Amino acid sequence: MMRSLWTAASGMKSQQLNVDNISNNLANVNTVGYKKSRMEFKSLLYETMARAGIDEEGVGTPVNLQVGHGVRPIASTKDFSMGNIEMTNNPLDIAINGEGFFSVLATNDEVLYTRDGSFKLSVVDDEMMLVTSDGYPVLDINDEPIYLPPEVNVSSLTIAEDGTLSYVDNESNTIDLDLQIQLVQFRNRAGLEAVGQNLFRETSASGEPLYEVDGEVNQASKLIQGSLESSNVQVVEEMVKLIIAQRAYEISSKAIQTSDDMLAQANQLKR
Repeated sequence: MMRSLWTAASGMKSQQLNVDNISNNLANVNTVGYKKSRMEFKSLLYETMARAGIDEEGVGTPVNLQVGHGVRPIASTKDFSMGNIEMTNNPLDIAINGEGFFSVLATNDEVLYTRDGSFKLSVVDDEMMLVTSDGYPVLDINDEPIYLPPEVNVSSLTIAEDGTLSYVDNESNTIDLDLQIQLVQFRNRAGLEAVGQNLFRETSASGEPLYEVDGEVNQASKLIQGSLESSNVQVVEEMVKLIIAQRAYEISSKAIQTSDDMLAQANQLKR
């Protein structure tokens, strides 16, 4: 009888984690470049009470008699499918069409990666530095922060599909800044570790970054200036998952109540 209690409890704990994950997806429905995640589960150990086979007397048992011990969460997997591209007409907003990531310099000189292209300009030593919304410098193909000369007007800044930067001066001449935004890809994007603030960290599972400028990827990404990639969360899909998770939680709690009632009836047999 106690087996059913613990089995149902494992189901409740797993579905609670599932609801937590769905809630996080729904909370980030308007987060730029957010990638939804899903929970994956595996069954726990099985207790074999009778094995299939033929005994010494030649009597055969066609199937096993096994009882499972519940479920446990095994992984949370990111879905890196592209979100919708939305026009903003802001020259510092950049969307990635492809599998690439921007490289940014976080605290402790750690390089992290993001799909969030809502960049800003920060004045450092009388120079304008391209940064994320949290102030992290965006890196160029030389792993250096991107500084714009003082004479560059933001409204005249042009970012090409390959990330090269230029601007138009007062005489309508196009001036190449000799700067290019770094884009990287990973062999296994699902292995990236989400660290918050729309940032990812490389892991041994994701592999080292592949630099698009060096031709290390099969298909290079394209940048779209004046646009942002929206979250790939589908509200209706998440609501359906939420209802299913809620019902599974409810059924597991019902199994605990049923097991408790059966224990109560067993205790009353002596009366």
